[in-house]
Order: sequence, then structure tokens, then C-alpha cells
Amino acid sequence: MSDTTSPDTSVTVDVPTGDDMRAFGERIARATRGGDVILLSGPLGAGKTTFAQGFGRGLGIAGPIVSPTFTIARELNGRFADGSPAHLVHVDAYRLGGNVYAPGQDATDRLLDELESLGLDEELEDPGENTVILMEWGEQMAAALAPERLEVRIARPIDATSGTGDAATDPNAELTGDGTRIVTLTPVGKAWQGRDLLG
Repeated sequence: MSDTTSPDTSVTVDVPTGDDMRAFGERIARATRGGDVILLSGPLGAGKTTFAQGFGRGLGIAGPIVSPTFTIARELNGRFADGSPAHLVHVDAYRLGGNVYAPGQDATDRLLDELESLGLDEELEDPGENTVILMEWGEQMAAALAPERLEVRIARPIDATSGTGDAATDPNAELTGDGTRIVTLTPVGKAWQGRDLLG
């Protein structure tokens, strides 16, 4: 894995394999503390669940980490790097924030209503001292929740054999299931300042 740092405090890391993605998730988990919120985004098949598996391993969670798509949220217990208890809430927000709004309601209000109905709103806004929130498809939550968060964006490579290989300009370019993922970590808020995410 190689990494570069940009002036806006984002860190970009090349992650070549699924095993490397799990190891990267494990490394990030070792840098987390109670109260942390991690928003995980990327296209289907980018490696979000693979990252989450490593993240769970980094928290010493013995049970399997699977995508919580059909349950919205799964809660698992493990331990932080210092040995203290860790409570992981693994959320899949893909189906949250639908397009059915009450009169005068905007997307953020709709999302908050859905989270409240699931009992997740308070936990996401103010995780307990031993709780870490790992939210897949979490980018839509950033404006509504979690002013202190780590944004993890995973980009998949483009298949250079299809079209021009540039997804931004070529509608025939295809995302590939193979190859290096490009992961960008963006820490947001004071809680993440000075934290060694790649240690």
C-alpha cells in the first residue's frame, strides 16, 4: 500500500487486494476511540464490506462482519486497542433517506425521521463512550449528523479495455471488480486532529 497526503488533511492510500483492504480496515480500527463515527462510501463492489470486516477484526470482534443491508444496522461487541470494551454499530444507509417527503420536509429531515424510527438517531448524533459507528453509504449523513467524523471513500479502478477507460467522460467505461482500490481518508472535526490513522 502506498499513501500520499494532500493539503486539506485528506490521505489517499492505494489498496491492491481484498486482504490488504481488510488489513487497512483493521489499522483504522486500531486508531478509533469510543464516540467515533466513520462514514464509508464508494460504488457497489468497491470493498466497503471488506473494509468493515477488517475493521471488526481490528476491534477484536469474533463474529462475522457482513453487510447489514437487510437489517439496516448490526451491533457487535469487541475491544479497543487499549483493551477497553468496544461496541460497534455497523449501519447500511443505502435504503435510508427515500424520496417520500411530508409537506415542507427536506432530505435531511426525512433522513432524521427514518433514523429516529429505527432508534439510531441519538446513537449516531452522540455515540456512547464505548461506541463506534461504522456507516456504509454514509455520505448522505454528513450534513445531517456527525460533525466529527472520518470519511472513508473507496474508488474502484476503471477497466481500461472498455471505451476510453475514463468513467468521467466515457459512458462505456466500466468499473472493474479487480485491481487496486484508491481509498481517501478525510478526518473532519477536532476529535480527529493529530490522530495517526496509518500507524
